[in-house]
Amino acid sequence: MDEGRLGRAQAGDGSAFEELVQPHRRELLVHCYRILGSLEDAEDMVQETLLAAWRALGTFDGRSLRAWLYRIATNRCLNYLRDGSRRPESRLVTAPAAVTEALVSSDEPWWLEPYPDVLLEDVESAPEARYAARESIGLSFVAALQRLPAQQRAVLVLRDVLGFSATESAAILDTTPTSVNSALARARTSFRPGRAPDQIRLPRSAHEARVVERFINAFQAGDVKQVVALLADDATLLMPPEPLECRGGPAIAAFMQKMNFWGPGLTLLPTRANGQPAFGYYLPDPHAPLLRAGGLVVLDIAGDEVVTITRFGDKGVLARFGLPRTLPREQAD
Repeated sequence: MDEGRLGRAQAGDGSAFEELVQPHRRELLVHCYRILGSLEDAEDMVQETLLAAWRALGTFDGRSLRAWLYRIATNRCLNYLRDGSRRPESRLVTAPAAVTEALVSSDEPWWLEPYPDVLLEDVESAPEARYAARESIGLSFVAALQRLPAQQRAVLVLRDVLGFSATESAAILDTTPTSVNSALARARTSFRPGRAPDQIRLPRSAHEARVVERFINAFQAGDVKQVVALLADDATLLMPPEPLECRGGPAIAAFMQKMNFWGPGLTLLPTRANGQPAFGYYLPDPHAPLLRAGGLVVLDIAGDEVVTITRFGDKGVLARFGLPRTLPREQAD
């Protein structure tokens, strides 16, 4: 801790305060995202955290700024989750008649949003953490967290993802180490973060790149059979915020053949989300010489198979990845 800078900040120097908190801003954003599942909500909580920290800086004891900020951020997130009115209800979706048989109701968190990899570059795991930083930001991991009760969710993130001790976690949550250990045991029992350990993931590897290339080529060509050939037997197509999903290759094929989120003239722009390969997809505008964004697709790949396709149809997510809303038609040629 830079005591001189802290003293200036406590005396009201906003620039000194910004210099103190800036190194922690990105990891606080990831922390809030893991607990809330929504990047937009996480950004709001980080802003509330820093405002609360600025107002309460005079009470800070000068020991661990990081732990103090995590305490504020964690409790802001828990308060947010307790106040159900702050998160809108899921919109009701009527499945298109042509694909009704392919769709089933989904229990996935409808509020789940993708997280740009560019915001993960400085985020690392503590040596004591049970999960690696990249693993603990994956879409399936974050979705599984959302199924835990809020207190258990916070405890599991603090202990197993961030590596805080039981005593440190108890101080953050204003409880006892015994309560923390009890909540952690319950969380570990019910937490299902995705595929089994024998389903090997090789992020950013040449192996992953080959599978992605095969998938993109088939997807861009409109070759449903080749897309399905790359899918695991129990593959799932998810579509947050729509509370619907497709399970298995035949259902996914039926859905893709009937719906308009791909087709002739499709153009893909690669990116990465949640440590996973992703792409924005663009379709021709029938009334203008443009390609218009359809949304973002994120792939979860294990071994040689695609196990989950997550399609975010909200075009607003593209801006977070530096992707445009439209492309000139010539870019597809």
